[in-house]
Amino acid sequence: MTNTINNSILNILLVEDDEVDVMKVQRAFEAGNITNPLYIASNGIEALEMLRGKPGQPAVVPPDRRLILLDLNMPTMNGLRFLQELRADEKIRHTTVVVFATSNAESDKIESYGLNVAGYIHKPTRFEEFVELLVAINNYWTLCQMN
Repeated sequence: MTNTINNSILNILLVEDDEVDVMKVQRAFEAGNITNPLYIASNGIEALEMLRGKPGQPAVVPPDRRLILLDLNMPTMNGLRFLQELRADEKIRHTTVVVFATSNAESDKIESYGLNVAGYIHKPTRFEEFVELLVAINNYWTLCQMN
């Protein structure tokens, strides 16, 4: 299935510190024919900088039609702290976030949903399921009317 559902580009930011998982997502994008741009941040601080931009410079991730795939367990600034910072920032607070984590802890789910995530998805271990899941996420959010 290709990404021809909508001509609008979906700017996807993967916030993930595990290089193996980053490569897995990149391979899944290729295998699933996902052509939307993928931006990568290794922790919450880097992700916020990519979304906000630096003084006098535009954001690395274009401001329109953003989707964040967020891991929770990261160094420097973990996913839940990132969500708190994101939701507190008036300019980027409405960015759509899907938690994409290895944690299946109920407390992580409750806290994530309390910070207005659009979904909480447990990372599959089999690559085929990983591809199917990313294609489904991409297709769903490409169809949605996002700002």
